[in-house]
Amino acid sequence: MLKHFSFIVFFAFASAAMAKELPYNETANASADVQQALSSAVTQKKKVLVIFGANWCKDCRALDASLKSTDNAALMSSEFLVVKVDVGNFDKNLDVSNQYGNPIKGGIPAVVILSSANQILYSSRAGELANARRMSKNGVYEFFRNVTSSNSEQK
Repeated sequence: MLKHFSFIVFFAFASAAMAKELPYNETANASADVQQALSSAVTQKKKVLVIFGANWCKDCRALDASLKSTDNAALMSSEFLVVKVDVGNFDKNLDVSNQYGNPIKGGIPAVVILSSANQILYSSRAGELANARRMSKNGVYEFFRNVTSSNSEQK
C-alpha cells in the first residue's frame, strides 16, 4: 500500500513539474494576451512577438528553449514583448492566426512581429521556424536579429 501511495505522489509531482515546463498555456485567452502586450508595447517602446505553437510540437518547445538561452533572452527582452499562442492541433485560436494572415499554414512554430500600433512588421509564411530543433541557438538568434534589423531599416 505504501509503495502504491509513493508512486502516486511521485507521479503527481512529476506531472506538475512537466506541466510547468510546457511553453504554451492551453487555457489562455490569446486575443486578450495580444491586446495586453500591444498596450504595454506603446509605453515600453517595444515590438510584440507573437509565437504560434503547441505543447505537442517538438520544434515549438525547442524554439522556446532556445529563446530562453542567455544571448537570445537578452535580444528578446530588449526588442520584444512575447506572447505565446497555443494553436492546439490547428483547432485553437485560429481567429488570432487569421487576424495576422494565417502564418501557421506553413507549419508551427510560426511568428508574427507587430508594431505597438498592431501593424504587421514581419510574419513567417513558409514555416521558417518549423525546423527549430535543427537550428542552433545561434541560428535562432541570427534569425531574430536579421528580422529585427531588416524591420529597423524599413522604418
